[in-house]
Order: sequence, then C-alpha cells, then structure tokens
Amino acid sequence: MDSRGIKKLTMMVNSAIIFMVLALALFFYLTKAMFMVYFSIPTFFVYVFMYILISRGMYSGFLRIVYFWLTLYMGVATVCLGYSYGFHLYSMSMIPIIYYTNYMAYKLNLRKVGTGIYSGMIVIMYLLSTMRVSIYGPIYESNEFFSMIFWVVNSLIVFSFLVFYTKFTVDNMIKSEDKLKEMSYVDRLTGLYNRHYMMERLEEAYKTSEGSMIAMIDIDDFKKINDIYGHNAGDYVLEKVSKIMKENCDDTIISRWGGEEFLLLIKNADSGYEMMDKLLEKINSDKFVFDDKDIKVSVTIGVEKRDKGLSLHKWIQAADEKLYIGKTKGKNVVIK
Repeated sequence: MDSRGIKKLTMMVNSAIIFMVLALALFFYLTKAMFMVYFSIPTFFVYVFMYILISRGMYSGFLRIVYFWLTLYMGVATVCLGYSYGFHLYSMSMIPIIYYTNYMAYKLNLRKVGTGIYSGMIVIMYLLSTMRVSIYGPIYESNEFFSMIFWVVNSLIVFSFLVFYTKFTVDNMIKSEDKLKEMSYVDRLTGLYNRHYMMERLEEAYKTSEGSMIAMIDIDDFKKINDIYGHNAGDYVLEKVSKIMKENCDDTIISRWGGEEFLLLIKNADSGYEMMDKLLEKINSDKFVFDDKDIKVSVTIGVEKRDKGLSLHKWIQAADEKLYIGKTKGKNVVIK
C-alpha cells in the first residue's frame, strides 16, 4: 500500500468513526443519557480535527489521539450505561488493532506508536470503569430493549475484529514461513532451486522414482566469459541459461548446483534423453547479447538414469563423471 492508499484508508476510517459518533449521540438523546450526548460534542470535533492530521500525513499523531479518545469513550460509556450495553467489550479488540497498526507502520517504514503504553492504558480504563459500575452501578438506568440490541451489536463487532485480526496474524505467519522457506530453497540470481532443496528431492526420488534420471549441466568456458565480458555478463548468461532450462524442461526439477553448474532431476527418463538433446540445441541456437556484444554460449551435459545398484552419492557422481567426459571430448555435448 502506497502513501495515497494509506491516506484514503485513514480518511475512510475517520469518516466511519464520525458517523458512529453522530449515530450514538442520537441514540443517547433518545434514551436521555444526556452526559453522553454532551460528551459526543467534543468527540465529534476531535475527529473533525483528525482530518487535518491525515491531510498532513501525521498518521502517528492520528493513531495516538484515536487510541486515547476511543479508550476514554469506552470508559465513559461503560460508567454511564453499565455492562449491559457492551461498550467495555471494545477493550478486547482495541489491543490487537494497536499491534496490527504497529505492524503496518513497520511494513511501510512509518513511525510506530507505543503499544505497551496504550495497551496498559486500555486495561486500566477497563478496570476502573467496570469496577465503578460494579460498586455503584451505572449512572443511567438501562432500557432492556436497547441494551439487548447494543449488547448483540457490540459483541458481534468485537468478535468480528478478533476473528479478523487473528486470521490476519496467522495468515501472515504462514506467508512469512513460506517466504523464509522459499528464500532458503531458491537461488536469488537465477530463481532456480538451490543445492539444499535439490538434495531433499534427490533423496525422495532415490527412494521412490526408479524411472527418474539426473542431468549435470555445466556452462562451457564460463571463466572466459567472466574474464572477457565481465562478471555482470556472467550473471546475465547464468540467468538466461536458467530461463531457457525452465522454458524447455517439463516435469523437471532444476537447481543451481554451484557456480555455473546445474543439476536437473527428470522424472521420466524415457523422455529425458531427447529433452537434453533439444536443450543443448536450444542453448546453441539462442542469441546471448550483453552490452551490444554477442557472447557464444554452450553447455556440456552428463546424464545418468536411476539405478538400484547405485547409492545416491554414486548416482550424482556418475552424472558428474559423464559431464567430465564431455568436457574432455570438446564440450558442447550430451554424454548419456
């Protein structure tokens, strides 16, 4: 969300609060809770003032005043009307909102507010207002019909907030875990899986997929490319070769094994040999141009089918040995 989106959302929230204040003021007038009617007047002007803070981008000040005034409003409403209207329940939803807005401030590089201070303020106001009602009772007698409606509405609002923020928090935790997992499994330059991820997949394939095969691929004369054209050109070649592999190798797990070397786990060995031949041709025929300079790029591939007689280590080693044979035979070849 950008600054314009934050401003628009904050304006909408403030407008919604003003509408609720006016609606509640009318209700308090009808139920003759006159102190709450009078209290609604400064409340209205406080939120009108909030528009000035929002227009100037002073979101931290906006949040501080909103937290303070909502807490005060909750306490005063509880003292005046008692438990039966359910205004004290908002304390349960306000604390998660405070921590959520601090999280958003962190995400958007905005100034954060003191979550501990405002949470403590809410707890103190809750205890003082409910204790006051418990000892002396509410200032105004409650209308059973109105109090029942408000109890239900306020309860639904509070529980809706709690459900939303709990779901939001858990969803974000899952997303963060997935992102961390992806970061630990994916090579940042090429976008391919890394060696760690591939080893896990190879262990699975070794146990279950007898018809699978692996292909060890190395970019020919990669050191020369770096020396002649520079390391940025080398990165470009790595990225483009990775892209070609992703576009031309179906049903295959592709990893950057290390440096300019790649390891592919092909689930169907029957089609794997032909796939590697076509991949070799595709890389040979594709144009690699960096800073208006043509770069000749080729690869050497060593292929090894899954064999019960080979351990996982020997399986990888066999593909690597075939790759070495290809290098000694002039490179730019598939050794099967």
